[in-house]
Amino acid sequence: MNHAKYLGISLLLVMLCAGGCQTAARDTTGFAVVDSATVDATFLDAWQASKAVLREMELDIYTRDKRGTFVAYSKVKRRLGVLTPRRTELRITVERISSETSRVSVETMRQVYGCSLLTYPDWHDRRTTDNSVAQSFLEALQTRLS
Repeated sequence: MNHAKYLGISLLLVMLCAGGCQTAARDTTGFAVVDSATVDATFLDAWQASKAVLREMELDIYTRDKRGTFVAYSKVKRRLGVLTPRRTELRITVERISSETSRVSVETMRQVYGCSLLTYPDWHDRRTTDNSVAQSFLEALQTRLS
């Protein structure tokens, strides 16, 4: 009888431990804000102008993919100098619509630097409400191409 009691308790502990280790993947839909603009420029002109505007805005260009994608980051900021570091990630996509027209899309994502008990220190995506950097980029791009 004691074996059955200990076996039941052991099975219960195993089920609790196994169930606690499984977590669903975090759903990040709706975190980003997407803005886009259609410009009267060839794909190559829109690509070069996007690169120039990113440099003028002093954003750190992390990735340049000649197929039409940039990943750029704003400068790292802290509130009151001590709180969690924050930055904005911009994913800029240049698409050819026709021979003389292109679409430039900007996806804005807010990121914070930190870790939890189960992750390494890294940048983590958070819900974005402020897309002013993306709007400034698109305005400067349209001004440069006109």
